[in-house]
Amino acid sequence: MSDAEEAPVELSHRAMAMLKAIAQQRAEMSASCEPDLFIDGFACCDQMTAHALARGGYVRPAAGATAAGIGRIRAELTEAGVAALAVTAAA
Repeated sequence: MSDAEEAPVELSHRAMAMLKAIAQQRAEMSASCEPDLFIDGFACCDQMTAHALARGGYVRPAAGATAAGIGRIRAELTEAGVAALAVTAAA
């Protein structure tokens, strides 16, 4: 598998909880190539999953958001993130 081909992200219950928090606009991410996720101001307990969600295209920095003095940007779901939540809501 090449670097351009990422392994699919397993959307565990924890990953889905992260996506829900992002959808509720309770999340920020660091402005880095491997963004860390912060929910309600606290560092997320599973940064490996947070990194995988960003690399997998489920989450991105919010459009028009700028990094605050602490280097965090509001996070938002991508179309893939919205679709993942929709699938679990329908199940």
